[in-house]
Amino acid sequence: MTQKRLIVLLFTLVLTLLLAACSSGGSTTTTTTATATAAPTTPPTTQETSGLPDLNGREVTVAVENAYLPFNYIDPTTGQPDGWDYVVWDEICRLLNCTPIYVEAGWEGMIQAVADGQYDAAADGITITADRAEIVDFSVGYVNIEQRLLVRLDETRIDSIEDIVNDTSLVLGTQTGTTNYETALQYLPADRIQAFEQFPFAVQALIAGDIDAVIIDEIAGLGYQGENADKLKLAGESLSSDQLGFIYPRGSDLVQPVNHALEEMARNGFLASVNSRFFGPSFTITYDDLFPPEEETEGALPDLDGREVTVAVENAYLPFNYIDPATGEPAGWDYEVWDEICRLLNCVPVYVEAGWEGMIQAVADGQYDAAADGITITEDRAQIVDFSDGYVSIEQRLLVRLDETRITGIEDIVNDTSLILGTQTGTTNYETALQYLPANRIQAFEQFPFAVQALIAGDIDAVIIDEISGLGYQGENADSLKLVGDSLSSDQLGFIYPKGSELVGPVNQALRAMIDSGFLAEINERFFGPSFTITYDDLE
Repeated sequence: MTQKRLIVLLFTLVLTLLLAACSSGGSTTTTTTATATAAPTTPPTTQETSGLPDLNGREVTVAVENAYLPFNYIDPTTGQPDGWDYVVWDEICRLLNCTPIYVEAGWEGMIQAVADGQYDAAADGITITADRAEIVDFSVGYVNIEQRLLVRLDETRIDSIEDIVNDTSLVLGTQTGTTNYETALQYLPADRIQAFEQFPFAVQALIAGDIDAVIIDEIAGLGYQGENADKLKLAGESLSSDQLGFIYPRGSDLVQPVNHALEEMARNGFLASVNSRFFGPSFTITYDDLFPPEEETEGALPDLDGREVTVAVENAYLPFNYIDPATGEPAGWDYEVWDEICRLLNCVPVYVEAGWEGMIQAVADGQYDAAADGITITEDRAQIVDFSDGYVSIEQRLLVRLDETRITGIEDIVNDTSLILGTQTGTTNYETALQYLPANRIQAFEQFPFAVQALIAGDIDAVIIDEISGLGYQGENADSLKLVGDSLSSDQLGFIYPKGSELVGPVNQALRAMIDSGFLAEINERFFGPSFTITYDDLE
């Protein structure tokens, strides 16, 4: 029996037990054991049992990522959406008399968007957790997922998570905003975890040797292992066993009808046939099919024919962009990376200094071809600009005075109304602050140096700031400042462009080439490592 065949049988058994447990709580339908044998080409459409709710043709918006095999993806052959989620939700709506409206949405922000009522539901292999259940309602769990470690085939240092914990030179990768990331934090500090916008980027970094392991759902890991049998393997035992479910806004009237439909689909054999189709050996689509690897030679990259590309920078955000105090010339991570991007793509970067406040709107209006200023990827911003692939994860932390004893976490600030939190206006740090405090308890500054000066002077009590910047301020004020508390938010940074820009694809290809070549790892070490000693005091 193949490993994949075993997975589908286990999947079906777990699903049947879960739904049977649900129906035993008083549902009018009952579940019988469904087997995964004899998968038909077309799933059965047996007559549903009487008593299922009728939604009277109601439209139901369902958020999907279209990048998570085998749940949802764009079929590389047809160019059409497909996957377990699509087939199951089509059948749910057939049974309940509703119309599914599928909306592609990024994983980061999807759960909050559902909580805010932007979508009626989301189907993206979402793990049921107590924290998430505080802001959304879940369906009955429909599958159990094991979390595993994915490593290179020739890896001899790692047999389990304990080997990574004990060897501080090892770096663990995963996808930002997932339960895999949360599991990683149970074992390692954030500075030993590299979070990526999507798992394909994490796996590429693993194969390239930039990281040492990836924590990933076993089903997805088996897919990557299958398409890279000469490069990758799963190691160690399961780190966590989690149930997946659909999510809805709190109090949604869809929860029970969809649960009843899932129970009926388990009873009549529909789910068994769909599970065989997507989790059985006949499913052969891989992530390489969805995201074809770029050619490793520079000649395979797009040629921009010497085109000038205007890139907005602030020149005031260490270590991304600044005026070098020794030379008086612009310098920083953004400059090095964009110089290399244009070397690879045959373009000429033209850097334009621009204030942070108004920068995103200026790019949206077409005043610049791109902006590079450590810009956090958010759904709101993505409505007016296009983003590159995320190139680094940033944690948001609290910076306080060294002698501060009242504040060990954000809750201390929330509970003590005398405390004032500072940050920079127009940033995601400001948006995060608003999630915890009313605006009258937040003091926003034009630039972070002013916020930090106010903190040292005692005019405010804490600053919410990106960890990288916070470490810089802490380093130059070791006798005055410290970082406290856990990460408040884990965000991906990306370049931005006007909507529809033809630069998005080429720059993403260049970024991947720079990961593969080791260029980004070298630059990251230079600007984010201990050898970078320039401080904001040096810039003044």
